[in-house]
Amino acid sequence: MNFELTKEQRMIRDMVRDFAKAEIEPYARELDESHSFRKESFDKMGELGLLGIPFPEEYGGAGGDIVSYALAVEEIGRACGGTGLSYAAAVSLGATPFYNFGTEEQKQEFLVPMAQGKTLGAFGLTEPNAGSDAGGTRTRAYIDGDEWVINGEKCWITNAEYSRQVVVTAVTGQNEKGRNIITAIIVPTNTPGVTIRSNYQKMGVRASNTCEIILENVRVPRENVLGDEKKGFGQFLNTLDGGRISIAALSVGIAQAAFEKALTYSKERTQFGQSISKFQGISFKLSDMAMEIELARNMVLKAAWLKDNGKPFKKEAAFAKLFASEMGFRTCNKAIQIHGGYGYMAEYDVERHLRDIKLMEIGEGTSEIQRVVISRLLGC
Repeated sequence: MNFELTKEQRMIRDMVRDFAKAEIEPYARELDESHSFRKESFDKMGELGLLGIPFPEEYGGAGGDIVSYALAVEEIGRACGGTGLSYAAAVSLGATPFYNFGTEEQKQEFLVPMAQGKTLGAFGLTEPNAGSDAGGTRTRAYIDGDEWVINGEKCWITNAEYSRQVVVTAVTGQNEKGRNIITAIIVPTNTPGVTIRSNYQKMGVRASNTCEIILENVRVPRENVLGDEKKGFGQFLNTLDGGRISIAALSVGIAQAAFEKALTYSKERTQFGQSISKFQGISFKLSDMAMEIELARNMVLKAAWLKDNGKPFKKEAAFAKLFASEMGFRTCNKAIQIHGGYGYMAEYDVERHLRDIKLMEIGEGTSEIQRVVISRLLGC
């Protein structure tokens, strides 16, 4: 078994690390305090090809793989959790459904600009009453002539204010078993009847753009269906499987940042005549943090490798997302404890990492849902 990254993967990781250190990390605290999204960072990501890493060059991408993309998510998340979340959502949720399910015309019209960084992408799935129970979607769409007419509400949608289009899920009928048919429909954000607001006061990941979307008699062409009209539910489950790899990678990045700050602080802080890193109570915490981060990273890379090689990865993606997110929370919490009172203060950043990491246990399938997914795959 060869655990080495390829030369190309190392180059991408190092390039993104340098970029994030110079162009993202210096703004992280300010963006957190002001609840602001920094579009300039994403414009520069687009110029570097980061928004198109896993897509072929024919669609404006860099022709990379999922392992390279996961490494990029980790490095961006290490610099700023909120920016990392918007980056992950733009690629995994915004662009990937077009690559997986779009027609050639849809790929040219929508995927190419996203891969080139000319716009971000957004995926409108969650609703006020349809979170973990995504099948409980209440947004409705019906055919009127050559158009879909859509009515409904979506919440907690990442990047919608900076996206030319949002893919929304809507109930469009019932199958022979009486279950709702859910369809994915492409909605340009400038369509009449679309209202996008970003008024959330969030605990963390404040540098990410999080929106609610109101759809009132929104009309789009009938050909704006993404993929199979009757298989939208299965398509977004597939999309979430891949998205879980990126959330796991983001968790590793946030945890790595908290660990590095805790390690540095523990070596500089002296108590009772020596650095606190010399005390077993601290050194054991740091050992556990380093071990769990490495375990999570290996699980992320395994899931990404499986996906790259066309092998089943659903279980491994759930493993990675569940373990990495919960590991990240433990690590960030320990980082604060190691800092003591200073860890409670914004200037040391570890409290921000804890606030950011909490969403990773909730978004794209809660920890509880991951355990449901895993148990079903085990045949329980």
